[in-house]
Formats: sequence, structure tokens, C-alpha cells
Amino acid sequence: MTIMIVGHRGAMAHEPENSLASYALAEEVGVDEIELDVRLSADNQLFLLHDATLDRTAGDDSARNRGPAAELDLATLQSVVLDSGRGVVTLQEMYDATETPIQLEIKDPATVPYLAEFFAERPRDAERTILTSFHPDALAQAAELMPTIDRCIITANMAKAEEFDGGWRALLEYTKSSRFACGFDGLTQEIVDEVHDRGLTIHAWPLKTSEELARAVAMGIDGVTADDPALAFDWLKQI
Repeated sequence: MTIMIVGHRGAMAHEPENSLASYALAEEVGVDEIELDVRLSADNQLFLLHDATLDRTAGDDSARNRGPAAELDLATLQSVVLDSGRGVVTLQEMYDATETPIQLEIKDPATVPYLAEFFAERPRDAERTILTSFHPDALAQAAELMPTIDRCIITANMAKAEEFDGGWRALLEYTKSSRFACGFDGLTQEIVDEVHDRGLTIHAWPLKTSEELARAVAMGIDGVTADDPALAFDWLKQI
């Protein structure tokens, strides 16, 4: 029985999401990958944040009501106080602080050319990265600019995947994905088997219950993403 346990924004059930502490805890727990989110600042610097604004993860008023994070320069983004007690983490800081494989979600397609420049200078980090996104065009561009880095298209559920012109199979082909990440809703054994028959892997998210993990293992799903990866490992031992 093998299934990858991916730490969602680190180990966000116990540490502030997309913080160095969250990533460190995920590594301590022993996750197979850390999932995190990359965006681009107004001065074209790569940093880690899930939302388009700082508000939800604000630690004090310095980070509230600042508008879109993409309209702020990196110095401003680093000067505010988030729930981690500091400003945003840069992409470079994260890679310098971690050793685990990284599932790097492209939140803003504008990041893609800058990611290509970043990884051209840091090939070892490229080797432990898979690029993911809900944006098909971003992954298609990544395939052109960073063909040696694996890609994973993300979709909320199978119904959403089928909205792509040609359905989920065309979506995988367009993005040249080696992995398909889908919400549990609508996933069937037939879909899992067909993804595997295509030589690809499939992940399910978000993992919320032990029953979902048991279902994923039974179906042969390759990985799951959990807010609390330590708990997911405990559940896995009981299957």
C-alpha cells in the first residue's frame, strides 16, 4: 500500500499557511511533497501567498486593506505582518529552507516567465518541483518555457474538468500534464484506471476524513493533499 501524502501549504492545520514554520513542520512530519502557492509582486518578484490579497492571513492592520498583492512591491509585502509574525516568504527563501519535493501552484499566470528565469538559475530546485495550476494556459506556457519540469493540472471536480473543450482528456493533453489533481467529487475507478493507462498519475484533494483516504487507497490514487499531514499518516497506518 503506497500513497503520497502532500502537505497543504505546509502543515497549515498547525502552523500559518505558506510560512517557513509550516513548511518545516511538514518536513518534520515526513510529507512526500509540500504544496504551496506562488504569485508575482508589482516589481516582478516571486513570493508565496494563496489569496489574491493579504487580508485573510493578516496578523495586524499593516496587512489589511492593502488591495491586490500583485499591486504591491516586494519590500511592502515583506514589511507587513501576517499571521506568521512576518511578511511574505519569497520563493528563494522557501527553496533555501526546504529539501522536500515541492508542488508549486501557479496562482497568477503572469509568474510563468519569471519562474522560467528562476529555475534556469536553480536547476537543482527545478528537479524537485512539479508545477501545478488551475489555469490551463499557464501550464501550456510552462510546458514551452520549462519543458523539463513536470506539470499537474488541478480541477475542483470532474464536472469542472469536463467543461474544458474536449473534456478532461483534452485538458491533460493541452497542458502536457504528467499528473492530474482532482477533487474527490466525481472521481471513479474507471477514471483512475484510464489516467494510469495513459502513463500518468492522479492525486485527490482536499483530504478531510479517514474514509476519504481509505477510498483513495482502494482506488489506487497516487497521492492526497492534507491540511494535517501528520493526521493523514496516522490514518494511513490504520488502513
